[in-house]
Amino acid sequence: MSRYNFKENEAKWQAAWEQAACFNAPNTDDGRPKYYVLEMFPYPSGRIHMGHVRNYTIGDVIARYKAARGFSVLHPMGWDAFGLPAENAAKLKGVHPRTWTLENIAAMRAQLKGMGLAIDWQREIATCHPDYYRHEQKMFLDFLAAGLVYRKESWVNWDPVDQTVLANEQVIEGRGWRSGAPVEQRKLAQWFCRITDFADELLDGLDSLSRWPEKVRVMQAKWIGRSAGARVFFSLRGQPRGVADRLEVFTTRPDTLFGASFCAISPNHPLAAALAKEDAAVADFIAACARLGTSQEAIETAEKQGLRTAMRARHPFVEDMDLPVYIANFVLMDYGTGAIFGCPAHDQRDLDFARKYDLPVRPVVLPPDADPKTFAIADEAYVGEGTAYNSAFLDRLSVEDAKAAAIARLQELGHGEGATQYRLRDWGVSRQRYWGCPIPAIHCGDCGIVPVPESDLPVELPDDVDLSGPGNPLARHPTWSLVDCPRCGAAARRETDTFDTFFESSWYFARFCSPRAAIAFERAAVDHWLPVDQYIGGIEHAVLHLLYARFFTKALKQCGYLSANEPFAGLFTQGMICHETYCDPDGVWLSPDDIRQDPGGEPVTADGRPVRVGRSEKMSKSKNNTVDPARIIETYGADTARWFMLSDSPPERDMEWTAAGIEGAFRFMQRLWRLVTEAAADLPAPGSPIPGDIAAEALSLRRATHKTIAAVTEDIEAFRFNRAVARIHELANALSEFRTGSTSMTAGDRWVLRESLETLARLCGPMVPHLAEELWRCLGGTRLLAGEAWPQADAALTVDTAITVAVQVNGKLRGTVDLPRNSPDDTAREAALALPAVARLLADGPPRKVIVVQNRIVNVVI
Repeated sequence: MSRYNFKENEAKWQAAWEQAACFNAPNTDDGRPKYYVLEMFPYPSGRIHMGHVRNYTIGDVIARYKAARGFSVLHPMGWDAFGLPAENAAKLKGVHPRTWTLENIAAMRAQLKGMGLAIDWQREIATCHPDYYRHEQKMFLDFLAAGLVYRKESWVNWDPVDQTVLANEQVIEGRGWRSGAPVEQRKLAQWFCRITDFADELLDGLDSLSRWPEKVRVMQAKWIGRSAGARVFFSLRGQPRGVADRLEVFTTRPDTLFGASFCAISPNHPLAAALAKEDAAVADFIAACARLGTSQEAIETAEKQGLRTAMRARHPFVEDMDLPVYIANFVLMDYGTGAIFGCPAHDQRDLDFARKYDLPVRPVVLPPDADPKTFAIADEAYVGEGTAYNSAFLDRLSVEDAKAAAIARLQELGHGEGATQYRLRDWGVSRQRYWGCPIPAIHCGDCGIVPVPESDLPVELPDDVDLSGPGNPLARHPTWSLVDCPRCGAAARRETDTFDTFFESSWYFARFCSPRAAIAFERAAVDHWLPVDQYIGGIEHAVLHLLYARFFTKALKQCGYLSANEPFAGLFTQGMICHETYCDPDGVWLSPDDIRQDPGGEPVTADGRPVRVGRSEKMSKSKNNTVDPARIIETYGADTARWFMLSDSPPERDMEWTAAGIEGAFRFMQRLWRLVTEAAADLPAPGSPIPGDIAAEALSLRRATHKTIAAVTEDIEAFRFNRAVARIHELANALSEFRTGSTSMTAGDRWVLRESLETLARLCGPMVPHLAEELWRCLGGTRLLAGEAWPQADAALTVDTAITVAVQVNGKLRGTVDLPRNSPDDTAREAALALPAVARLLADGPPRKVIVVQNRIVNVVI
């Protein structure tokens, strides 16, 4: 019995697809409906991991399926090629970041091609190529002209050892992730994209993204954070000389103003800076707060600390009431105005602060059914609905009515106004790195900031860069930044910051539409292909990448580049790949490849020491529980890896990688091979007319085949790949039973067998394309299966002619009968009364009544 030779056949069919240019998409409309499927492009780390295998398998199934359904499919691939890892590798290995990146791209390209992906490789891009980022620099200049980018000073996390800005995620317990040095907050001039100009459009546009996961839309809505409330103006006393005598606070709860017991400002507030000049204790407290970094999460989870100042804030509604003003480490300068009023009774953070500093707690919202004489706040603030009390003119109003009344009174008194606030901040895109896209701006002492002329693009990175020292390598370069001002000709210097790498990934999907064009996008191509019909990637990108891509699309539309309003019409977020974790007796994490079994079946190390098996966790290098896809593909074949990825669990959920699972997938590949090859010689010629002698058993197989077509089609459309795999298993079982039960086949039997085997190969095509091509060829197919149409189910064969009907006696189930669909009531009645269990109960006489619900139930009343 022959075995399927995956090594030979996978290479053969990959070469055949490439030679036939099966997956090359047209630039524009070719008369077919378009379908653009895209997986989030990878960072070229050097090797693909199992997350890549799952991600790209899902996308490939959709691409191949849609092509078979008659769509013009665009399914491209590229590389998110700038970033800090390349710089770190350069420092460690003494290799240029470009060399390291391009070598990794070549290695990963070969690995992805080995998966048999239906990718249009002629559209491949890498964001580190000047031919790519020159268009990005042109976009920046257009954004600058349109007022969509600007430069200002802002607070950043600063690593004093590496002398660079750190993202919030790179600050670990107040220290730089690489140097370990205590992080400082500094004000630096940074470039920003004015994403807040699109806040309402980004938020309201989520309603149109019906094919996005609800959890992603909720996460983006929270990130944008539109809040209606009021700006409240507190008159100040005791403020430093030369500063304003008013403190402006934004609040979403103006109804609780009568419960205010303090005001607090951010350590980065201008008032705090002014106080620090006069008071060393204030300066020391601000410095301590700075060591927290700028991460909102770090600030919110830190112990609440405050320093009481000499300032007092006059209550806007109570003339003789002054509130103490604190500098507090939990107040964010980037949200609202960098100042708050604290109402401890109705905000837990404020309550914790008030208890710590012995401040009054005055409840002003009375819960339903609570007694105003006895209601008090203990350890938990009351944040529910209720009515205002202890609040003068607001008493007895609902929370919402009290908010409106408070805003009206603030405006009447000149002490505030209604306002809408957003959590969303403008996007800082400056990075003090070498391996990134240079920002095309020039700083002139006379002219200020001058855009690089378009004719001078791209501004390329210098090759002769020194990465060994701290700080920004471009700023240290002796000559690269020295240029003449294009406006006045005076000596000037280039901008030495590079773009945040999210900048490149915010528009790459549009470049795929015309990747070799001399301009960023050929308008006809980009308007034809966008938006992406199906985008696929991890939930970890739910906010930043996806939000920035949405902003970029709207900004590009405003600047006349394209017509799409959203980048991705559909979004699918796949789950993670998990594996058991293993530790040796010393607590060292072990790779699954290092685990052996002793004679009793217990896991041990290679030298026989016991192994502690931990819980299944996301595959990661830190836990050493990764499995190398290259080894799996080498051992079992790409189709086996793809099949297991699709079969184990719903694709949106995490899946468990097991050796038993991949072995089972491999056995099923061999089973499919045997099913087809053992029967192929006895089948009629392809395209033979259907004979007239179809026996009952063969008709049953036909029905199973067409039901499978309908079910697999529905499952793929709904991303239920594991269910589609299960349906194919069921069809394989039906085929095996048919062949086993047929001692001598009629012409009709052989015709039905061919139809079913051909269907099996075609349904497997998107999932295991190499094996499916080989099966198709064994069945006499003369063209590539990749170019064949998707099978169509005969509706008449998907409907059961017989149906199982329940039989009850006095409402209790006594049995079932199989009847032709839509049988007359008399037929159903006779069959039900003939059941032995019913006949015994009717021994004493006929039933009082027989109720028939056609195709569902017969109820006998005795």
